[in-house]
Amino acid sequence: MPCSGSSALAAERWNKPAGAPCVIVSSRLSPGPALLFVKTSQGKEEGRRFYACSACRDRKDCNFFQWEDEKVSEARLAAREEYNRNHQPTFTHRQNVERYKNFVLLPLSKRRFCQDCQQLLLPAEWEKHSNHRLLCDISTAQLKSPSQFLYPLENKKTNAQYLFADRSCQFLLNLLIDLGFRRVLSVGTPRLHEMIQSKASQEEDFRVRSLLLDIDFRYSQFYTEDEFCHYNMFNHYFFGGEAARETCRKFLYEDNGERVIMVADPPFGGLVEALASSFKKLMAMWKETGKEGQDNKEMPMFWIFPYFFESRILDFFPSFSMMDYQTMIIMHCINTARQVADNLLSVSSQTLPRVSLYFL
Repeated sequence: MPCSGSSALAAERWNKPAGAPCVIVSSRLSPGPALLFVKTSQGKEEGRRFYACSACRDRKDCNFFQWEDEKVSEARLAAREEYNRNHQPTFTHRQNVERYKNFVLLPLSKRRFCQDCQQLLLPAEWEKHSNHRLLCDISTAQLKSPSQFLYPLENKKTNAQYLFADRSCQFLLNLLIDLGFRRVLSVGTPRLHEMIQSKASQEEDFRVRSLLLDIDFRYSQFYTEDEFCHYNMFNHYFFGGEAARETCRKFLYEDNGERVIMVADPPFGGLVEALASSFKKLMAMWKETGKEGQDNKEMPMFWIFPYFFESRILDFFPSFSMMDYQTMIIMHCINTARQVADNLLSVSSQTLPRVSLYFL
C-alpha cells in the first residue's frame, strides 16, 4: 500500500485479590507472574482462590486461569510454554536498539513505519509489508515522540492507553523542576518521558533525566535499555530480568544531589492493591540504594488516578494527599482520537516541603 503522509488489567468486580497480590506461577507467562484472586459469593465467608492474568481482564486477551489447589498436567504446562514461545515479540530490545541505529542513518525518503505491524522498517523489509499501511518520511522529531504515531492500545480491559496532552506534560514537568527533582521514574507515562528525552537532547542546560517503565514493548524500538524497561506495574515484573532491574536500581541512585521522584499513571480501574504492592517495591529499591538518611524516608511520588479512588489509595499510602488539579488527556476510542479537556483526575502525592499545595 502506498505511504500516507508523514506526519493488564485486573479489575475489582466479583473477585478480590487474596492476601499477597503478586504470586509467581511461571516467570515465562506473557504478562509475567499471575495474580492470586479469591472468588467470593454472597453469604459465604470464604471463597475459592485462583490465579489469573495480572494484566488482562478479558479472557480473549489472555485465557490463563488456574485454581490455587489445581494439579496441572505436564501436557497443559507444555502447551502453555508453547503458547508463550509463539507470542514473543519479533525482535528483542537489544535487536530493536540496533535496528534503530540503522534506521536513523537512512535518508528521510527511506524511513518507513508499518502502521499495521507497528514496526520501524528497514529497506530489506519493505517487500514483506508492501500491502500494509505505511507512514513514510519519518522525521527525527517524530522519532523523538513515538506516542504521536504509535496506535494507542485501546482495549479498555487490558491497556487503556489514555495519554497526557502536551499541556499536562509541560505542567507536570515544570512542577517537578520547581520542586527540585532531576530524575523522573516514569511508570506508564510515555508522553512525559518523551518530553523529557526530547528537551534533554535539544537543550544543553536541561538536566532532568527519565527512565520509562511500561508494559508497551513497542517503545523498545525507540529507546535504549538505559531509557526504557519493559515492565508490568500490576505485578512488579521486569521482562528483561535482572539486567532490567539493575538498570532501574542504578537510575534510582541519587548522585550529586539529583533527587528522584516516581510519576505513575496506571490504567484507570486497575486494582489499587496490586498497583500499591508494585509501587512499594519500587520504593524499596530506592531505599536499597543505600543513601544515608533514606531508611526513614519514603520515595516522593505522583500518582495520577481518578479522584474517587482516594480512600483506596490512602489505605496503602496514608501519607498521600489528593491535589486539586485537572489533567488533560488524549482519549482514544476505536480508530478514533479525540481530545477531552479538563477531566478531573487526582494527582496523589506525598506532602512536599516548601511548596504550597491545595488539598481536598
